[in-house]
Amino acid sequence: MDKITIRGLKIFAYHGVNPEEKENGQSFIIDVDYFLDLEKACKSDSLDDTVSYAKAVKSIRRVFTGKSYDLIERAAQVIADALLEDFKEIEKVSVTVKKPEAPVSAEFDYMAVTIHRER
Repeated sequence: MDKITIRGLKIFAYHGVNPEEKENGQSFIIDVDYFLDLEKACKSDSLDDTVSYAKAVKSIRRVFTGKSYDLIERAAQVIADALLEDFKEIEKVSVTVKKPEAPVSAEFDYMAVTIHRER
């Protein structure tokens, strides 16, 4: 199985348990790997034979900003569901949602959740 990777996608959204997170919003960083058969695209050199990362980003942005979630776990699931629903060629997906501004009294780079889903 082949893989397409999106790393460090920055999206501003309103996810979180605390009221100020839902009101003020914050930046999130999203990493996605999606797995599909790329043999045809490798031979044809045609965008029609792959799942364009530009189209994948549009789907991710649409669902990630379309609604507010308490948990980044849920936000990651919504991304995975959208990619599997929007692109029948994708067999499995790995989604990491990083929250660098998590309201935790500690020094850290980010808090994150990673999920793996497949058909």
